[in-house]
Amino acid sequence: MPVDPITIPTAGSAAQAAPTPAPRKQTLDGEVFLRLLVTQLTNQDPSSPMDTNAMISQTTQLASMEQLTAMSKTGTEAFALSMRQAATALIGQEVGYTDAAGKAASGVVSKVSFAGAVPTVTIGSATVALDAITGITTRTTPAPTGQAG
Repeated sequence: MPVDPITIPTAGSAAQAAPTPAPRKQTLDGEVFLRLLVTQLTNQDPSSPMDTNAMISQTTQLASMEQLTAMSKTGTEAFALSMRQAATALIGQEVGYTDAAGKAASGVVSKVSFAGAVPTVTIGSATVALDAITGITTRTTPAPTGQAG
């Protein structure tokens, strides 16, 4: 029975191509913190293991960090919702803003868009970011004249 020869790949072949490493994380999140703790426990000196109080302290720090991250995310979402509510409340209101030429302008808000990070309002033919609004004027309509009878 014949045996097929073994071929050794050359230096430039695809068989020797090194896998590309995963991109490194640039933020310290719960996963990275937990990996550091596990690495520390794995590589500790067996003759003097980590103090229980130190481990509890690090675990508490991890829990605190995760809670702060969650609170930050909730705060960001609340701010975004607040901006959307403020933009929606402007529909039908006369607002002032600075136009692209740098001049003060005003008009009635006819439409709101939530497509970007900051809501935009449409005033006439201009689209203005919510944070570029400089003032709001309540539109007054003449009171209806009633007939006394």
